[in-house]
Amino acid sequence: MKIMDGKFKLKGHLKHLTRWPLYLTALLIILNIVVYAIDIKAGVVVTLGALIYLACAVGIFCYHRPQMFNDLVAFASQYEFLEKRVLEELALPYAIMDMQGRMIWCNKVFAQLTGKDQFYRKNINTIFPDITPDKLPVPEEKEISEISTQVGDCIYRISMQRVLLGEAMVHSEVLEGLSENTSLIAMYLYDETELKDYIKANEDNKLVVALAYLDNYEEALESVEDVRRSLLIALIDRKITKYFSNYDGLVRKLEKDKYFLIMRQSSLEALKEQKFHILEEVKTVNIGNEMTVTLSIGIGLNAATYLQNYEYCRIAIEMALGRGGDQVVIKNGDSITYYGGKAQQMEKTTRVKARVKAQALKEFMSTKERVVVMGHKITDVDALGAAIGIYRAGKTLGKPVHIVVNDPSTSIRPLMAGYLNNPDYEPSMFIDKNQAMELVDNNTVVVVVDTNKPSYTECQELLYMTKTIVVLDHHRRGNEIIQNAVLSYVEPYASSTCEMVAEILQYFSDDLRLRNIEADCIYAGIMIDTNNFITRAGVRTFEAAAFLRRSGADMTRVRKLLRDNIDSYKARAEAVRTASIYKDCFAIAKCPSEGLESPTVVGAQAANELLNIAGVKASFVLTPYNNEVYISARAIDEVNVQVLMEKMGGGGHLNIAGAQVKKPMPEVEEMLKNIIDEMYQEEKETK
Repeated sequence: MKIMDGKFKLKGHLKHLTRWPLYLTALLIILNIVVYAIDIKAGVVVTLGALIYLACAVGIFCYHRPQMFNDLVAFASQYEFLEKRVLEELALPYAIMDMQGRMIWCNKVFAQLTGKDQFYRKNINTIFPDITPDKLPVPEEKEISEISTQVGDCIYRISMQRVLLGEAMVHSEVLEGLSENTSLIAMYLYDETELKDYIKANEDNKLVVALAYLDNYEEALESVEDVRRSLLIALIDRKITKYFSNYDGLVRKLEKDKYFLIMRQSSLEALKEQKFHILEEVKTVNIGNEMTVTLSIGIGLNAATYLQNYEYCRIAIEMALGRGGDQVVIKNGDSITYYGGKAQQMEKTTRVKARVKAQALKEFMSTKERVVVMGHKITDVDALGAAIGIYRAGKTLGKPVHIVVNDPSTSIRPLMAGYLNNPDYEPSMFIDKNQAMELVDNNTVVVVVDTNKPSYTECQELLYMTKTIVVLDHHRRGNEIIQNAVLSYVEPYASSTCEMVAEILQYFSDDLRLRNIEADCIYAGIMIDTNNFITRAGVRTFEAAAFLRRSGADMTRVRKLLRDNIDSYKARAEAVRTASIYKDCFAIAKCPSEGLESPTVVGAQAANELLNIAGVKASFVLTPYNNEVYISARAIDEVNVQVLMEKMGGGGHLNIAGAQVKKPMPEVEEMLKNIIDEMYQEEKETK
């Protein structure tokens, strides 16, 4: 209805419904004309009847019209009251806010739930702190905004929707000048406590599959008398079984050093809270064994099928072993989490694995036309030395071999100079990534050395241009790995990739003969990564060095090749001079990069120097280069810098690691300090 000239008038279907008797008068007139055509007297009678009908219809309409309008107004008033009453007493908590989140009105259930008055006027975040301004519906959009919050012991899903007020109030006699885009926010609360409880119960009861391997089973047994070996095994079995049984887990022994575990997801959460203390408990088993036993666990969960869960845990245990063991790796879909990893992986005395990998590499090279070798970006001495070793292996088989080096740093230029313009080596020995992309096809073996991360390689595109990819690396595996490698030889115990390549060359072919210049490069790679045989140098490191010495490597020549220029030496000294000590045991320094061709190498050297300061457990050198901050992290034995660098997007070893961060230097330094603080806090909680 609408008001016009002070009187009510009907419109729409109701108007036509009340006037239908008048409309029928037209039908009677037509009928009257037809009757007149048939008979005049009959037509007169019909005319009188039509006039009487019209008079009655008009009379009745005029008589009942005011009462009908009164009834309609009464109905509208009652309907509005009823609508308001229903909304007010609605069992669903309901409230109205303005677009800034200020409360306007709420129904009784909402008031009872929140303990506020129905006309509470403060902002909604004073009731629900989770509803921040950015969570409110956007004025330009009509989408429903939802958020979950907890009120007491109950969990509610809050649904907020923008309601246009301007269109309804445009003809209002109380307000004028109101924009059609003026809006309010209608808010509903849905109790989802029971649903959430069921979801949590379902999540808690999900199947979690795990594999547990003893890292150094054989080595530990060898250090125990024969009569006590069975006791050592029994104690370890009992320790593992009892530990997981306390968390409602099922343990079954697959082999002498391998266990299969099944548990609920709620049990896994409990294990996470106490940081998988089983890793430390296993080390306490000692009946005279000189070597402590370490345990690695791979866990898979939240896969689509039980079989896929097992595949996840198999991948996780491989990553745990590839990262050095003594840790737990959890693969939850695409997410991977690490726990532990504090122990240095024990060096294996057997070279069976190196011999097997050497023969496999020889077979792959023999079946392809050419070999392309590449290391990581900003190729260092270890990557170049390993590439030179693979180059000699390929040339022994008569294959053309190319090494991808995009921008040689100052650290490797002296080594490369011996091959450039040398008649014994073809000009295409060193190529850039553009030349490599023209050469690589399915008839090419691509060998990646000194890295196992695709994004770190000199040319990532090569990894997708051939199906024959070989990975040789000594860094611990992270979340990002080269997935499609036909041969992957990753040994974190090795001091350097050059050490691994030196072992492979000994078993590669009886006809293989290293030239002096090639032996020098491989030897230099070992020297750099071990800091002149001080860091991570094991028995096999010296055996590899002895092989290279027999092959013609000369220490004096290598030392001359590795000398620094005066600018690099000054930059390294400046980094050491300006270093600060954080928390009494962490050295943090900034290495200047102006005027240096390879500032990242200088930063790594400075990090090694800082470890010579008494009381320093770990050193971190931050070097700005190419709009990034390169972090070189070093430690002796007490701090796992690999875990710290992984939190910054990098990786490495327990005592040698690094990262690249695209942030300003002050932010990176603050980020590093926060991570160190977190590590300290975690250590306090576990003690």
